[in-house]
Amino acid sequence: MKTINFMKHYKLWFVFSGAVILIGLIMMLVNGLNLGIDFTGGTMMQVELAKEVSVQEVADLISDFDLNPDIVHSGVDKTGVIIKTKQSLDNAKRIEVFNVFKDKYGIESKDFSADQFGPAMGEEIRNRAITAVLIASVFMLIYISIRFETVFGVAAIVCLLHDVFFLIAIYAITGKSISSSFIAAVLTIVGYSINDTIVVFDRVRENVKRDKSKDYFGIINTSVTQTMTRTINTSLTTLLVIGALYVFGASSIKEFAFPLLVGVTVGTYSSVFIASPVWAVTRRYLGKNSHYASK
Repeated sequence: MKTINFMKHYKLWFVFSGAVILIGLIMMLVNGLNLGIDFTGGTMMQVELAKEVSVQEVADLISDFDLNPDIVHSGVDKTGVIIKTKQSLDNAKRIEVFNVFKDKYGIESKDFSADQFGPAMGEEIRNRAITAVLIASVFMLIYISIRFETVFGVAAIVCLLHDVFFLIAIYAITGKSISSSFIAAVLTIVGYSINDTIVVFDRVRENVKRDKSKDYFGIINTSVTQTMTRTINTSLTTLLVIGALYVFGASSIKEFAFPLLVGVTVGTYSSVFIASPVWAVTRRYLGKNSHYASK
């Protein structure tokens, strides 16, 4: 098999990733993230309509209230709708919304429910997610350092954090709403990304033992070439399934599928073009500075 020089333009990959993350950071500072109701608090209303009604029809029906809502179907037969808005609606306003549905579809009070909640739940979800990522990073670093070596562990964690920040940057740039589904997707991506990176690093470790030339970029090129078929097949089959969910799934499913699509794509890219050159650059630096390498 002919070895492909993946590392020829590794600096461009660093610049590309850095530019996307930097643009995302600037967008966050200027516009902030579009946090969903899970993080801002607001009102959630659930309506049972006894028949399937399109989301657009429901949105048009309550457009006069200027709620800027997120609307999804509920129930197996999609006969209900869940309406989420960042606005805190008092009892009088809820009754007005109920009356609109009552006049249009003849529903009764038992078919309508509304709850109001603050941002505390979202803050707890966010804090636990950050804690989970940090704890996972520490244990991954320990495991990889024992199984491989510390340099592999550092490169893997850099790759993992790159994927998380890259995904957040995409949401900041596109302005898509961040919900609890986004947090679940991030945690899923963390596991997927590190698995793909470990596959590449396992082959790198084997080739390091065979190749005594200390040509670390050459070793990376050989290793990535050998694992590329596996990487493409695994990622492609995963993306096909997630893509089907995004195209044909309900709105709530799409909220989970979109960050997975981005995350799996970025995770595959970073395993080859971020984690691998980070390892090679670090090993070459340590080789040139023997007082570091000897520690």
